[in-house]
Amino acid sequence: MMQYSFHALTDPGLVRSNNEDALVFDAACGLAILADGMGGYNAGEVASGMAITSIHSELGRWISSQGGGGPNPKQTASAIERCVDDANLSILKAADANPNYFGMGTTIVVGVFQGPRLILGHVGDSRCYRLRDGALEQITKDHSMLQEQVDAGLLTVEEAAVAPGRNLLTRALGVEESSKAEIHEHVVKSGDIYVMCSDGLNDMVSDKDIALVLISNHSLAGMATELVARANANGGRDNVSVLLTQAASWDSKPGLMSRIFGKHPSH
Repeated sequence: MMQYSFHALTDPGLVRSNNEDALVFDAACGLAILADGMGGYNAGEVASGMAITSIHSELGRWISSQGGGGPNPKQTASAIERCVDDANLSILKAADANPNYFGMGTTIVVGVFQGPRLILGHVGDSRCYRLRDGALEQITKDHSMLQEQVDAGLLTVEEAAVAPGRNLLTRALGVEESSKAEIHEHVVKSGDIYVMCSDGLNDMVSDKDIALVLISNHSLAGMATELVARANANGGRDNVSVLLTQAASWDSKPGLMSRIFGKHPSH
């Protein structure tokens, strides 16, 4: 069996007065959600808040209702897709009903951790990274114009990191009637650390430095605090949010298992 620890932190950064990021985790359901809103008149805050509230409520309730061994990955992927679609339509309707919300939208990253698997869905350029055996890997692909240029061979990854137009998205919630969430299944290993983040982190802190922070801290709280601090130290031009998840197998904690079963570990 796999157990998961979560920690979340968000900060407005040094330039913006409001925070359009939103995030939530539900350890009981193995659910983690992060959103980065956009739009004037604080509408970005409305869109991101609507997205995480809607998806947390609907998806969390569905996961809790499954019972037994829980849902299989295909069922979970379908549920994520359905909940993201519902959130997308809710944001569109709210924008139609209130002129101040016109043009609002949000990115979304949704992760469901079930046993040794992560079912991960996303729309937009908020990311999820995985640290495994000291190596950091981005396991989502940005839905952005720059990423399309990288895929077409017009830009290298290094060039895209410093190119203008990083915030031009090709997908977001609240923009079209179809949200087109991209969903993948990942095998989780004990010791993995997953980092969901808004672009306020990865625009300000290099992947190399993100990995260094994760490796050099012993607690998720310490990692989150240092990641946000580094983003602000490098300019803090945007809201910055991180949602961290760490995996550990039960058999990697013999002391805990021994207490559960009333036995002492052998030496």
